[in-house]
Amino acid sequence: MKPRAIASRDNPLLVRLRRLASHPAAYRRLGQIWVEGDHLGRAALARGVPLALAIGTEAAWADPDLAPLLGAAREGVVVPAPLLAACSTLASPAPLGFVLDLPAPAAPAPGLSSVVLEGVQDAGNVGSVLRSAAALGVAQVLALAGTAALWSPKVLRAGMGAHFALRLVESLAPADLDALGVPLLATSPHAGVALPEAELPAPCAWVFGHEGQGVTPEVSQRCALTLRIPQPGGEESLGVAAAAAICLYESARRAPMRR
Repeated sequence: MKPRAIASRDNPLLVRLRRLASHPAAYRRLGQIWVEGDHLGRAALARGVPLALAIGTEAAWADPDLAPLLGAAREGVVVPAPLLAACSTLASPAPLGFVLDLPAPAAPAPGLSSVVLEGVQDAGNVGSVLRSAAALGVAQVLALAGTAALWSPKVLRAGMGAHFALRLVESLAPADLDALGVPLLATSPHAGVALPEAELPAPCAWVFGHEGQGVTPEVSQRCALTLRIPQPGGEESLGVAAAAAICLYESARRAPMRR
């Protein structure tokens, strides 16, 4: 594939990429996702996600390690490094990136091991939870309204490719969780039953709430169990990403024993 050249900052493609990079939820309006760097591009390909468009500098297209990845896209574009850097949110802009088609909207799938995010606003936390979910065998992540945009550039970077291993559904209401058909589990530092002592259902849906306020009463009342993570060090609470990793690991650790 021979890439076409773009040399104008005002080219419609570069205008669109700058919008995708600078506005976390722009992908919802434009129907496309902008991923920077070769790691996310390779992660998408490894999961069978098509690369709609590859954008790279002349040096990237000439690099024997990067050229095959760029060439795996349906279309290719070569742009001067300063123009590509203007589409980046990285301190050190990558010499290449990819446009992916936003997956079609989906409803929560019943019966699957899941994570529910309610009002988790920090993009780094959301990406870290997605990364733990993908690593520990979760099938889908459901984001209620108020959670950071799942396909935003910052969440994509923090997820390190986890997005492409998960079924992602966002902008949900608490009532949408009623169709999951699996028990919902939450954590609270005030819960009477500690995580190691509890019988964990499988499959289940772990619910993680806002960094400061936690899970709302509307969602809590839908939970079959609310558990406490023991903290012998005496801290009041754990960060949401750490709590999620602990809970998801505990579910995964017990899975072979159940089988």
